[in-house]
Amino acid sequence: MLYRKIQPYIENYFKSDSNKVLIIDGARQIGKTFIIRYVGQQLFENYIELNFAEDQNGPRLFEQVRTVSDFYFQVSSVSGDKMGDKRNTLIFLDEIQVYPHLLTMFKFLKQDDRFSYIASGSLLGVTLKKTSSIPIGSIEVKRMFPLDFEEFLLANGFNSFAINIMHEKFLAGESLDTAAHERVMNLFKKYLLIGGLPDAVNSFIADTNIVKVRTIHRDIRAFYADDASKYEADNNRKLKIRRIYDMIPSNLESKKKRVVFQDIEEKRGKRFSDYQDEFEYLISAGIALDVSAISTPVFPLTQSVGKNLLKLYLNDVGLLTGVLYGNNIRAVLDDETGINLGSVYESVVAQELAAHGHKLFYYDNRSKGEVDYLIDDYDSLSAVPLEVKSGKDYTIHSALNTFVANEDYHVKKAYVLSSTREITSNGKITYLPIYDVMFL
Repeated sequence: MLYRKIQPYIENYFKSDSNKVLIIDGARQIGKTFIIRYVGQQLFENYIELNFAEDQNGPRLFEQVRTVSDFYFQVSSVSGDKMGDKRNTLIFLDEIQVYPHLLTMFKFLKQDDRFSYIASGSLLGVTLKKTSSIPIGSIEVKRMFPLDFEEFLLANGFNSFAINIMHEKFLAGESLDTAAHERVMNLFKKYLLIGGLPDAVNSFIADTNIVKVRTIHRDIRAFYADDASKYEADNNRKLKIRRIYDMIPSNLESKKKRVVFQDIEEKRGKRFSDYQDEFEYLISAGIALDVSAISTPVFPLTQSVGKNLLKLYLNDVGLLTGVLYGNNIRAVLDDETGINLGSVYESVVAQELAAHGHKLFYYDNRSKGEVDYLIDDYDSLSAVPLEVKSGKDYTIHSALNTFVANEDYHVKKAYVLSSTREITSNGKITYLPIYDVMFL
């Protein structure tokens, strides 16, 4: 079984006797249902799973439920023999976004306190905005992502002891020896190909067959692109959502990597505001990661965001390499001449930072250049710039140099991530191997 970092979080929730219902939010196909089911079956004698997507396509038992008693009655019709008490009974409400009206009931279910509850869903940002009377004090939303690189290492034979040693070396500024570096880089390059979607990772572990993995990637990407039709009634908006999603790989291969708003419908004069709902859908669904531009970085970064220079990344780097390189693994594994892995390296860094809870920003200043990422440093109350390099010229970064030298930005440290082995420093800039992003 794949280890997921969110597992102890869920376990602690059940043991805390919280007065809120925990909702695990995130894209489909990332393992939400599996990990909740696994923990629930381990900790509770009676485990009841209600999948509202299946219910909507079938008997629609919960479509008109509006009261706690009606909810209990419908649950009893499918699992009445498992309805014990709060200590030994868990009710898992899967795909909660299908029936938003049930969110308003969580407050009363917790007040009644008859059973234990947990929920999962996608598009919760959009769903909560559209749902009236949300009991904010009665829900806790936790975002889940595909496997990050540390979870991928654990799935592929690394143990936590080895990762802890890597972490200690990172904190001490010590490089791995050549053999260890090559082993980790080999797995990192495989992570670029496989990504962190559980079905793809499990397939790779079982068969090490890139053709089977790519089939999974194509199916999931098509599923993501088509998913808008289930929750969006406006056909015109469906088409725009699909178009924006399909454009992400080609945008990432362009020099600026930004969304060009007039290309979405091939109409001049279009702006971010014309597609704000469509962007919100893709981001809330968890299938796209948004990186917002900042021209004057002031801590906290969110107060300086500009909306008109937006980058979007796919939520999983394996999906991107599947689009760009198909079954050709040499482009990534062998560092083939003429292949620019810049967009791939930037994508995996976005994926990793997002999984660690960072909001994603980049620096864009017309006169001073662009830096790939900015993250908040809550210890120094300043921004930390990150530059991602896929080639051998990783020490060349004029925009980063200008950024660090600007006294108005109060920069305490900066990082350059590349395929280099050695950890070195030059002033405020530290050069790190790309895999150390998992420790930021």
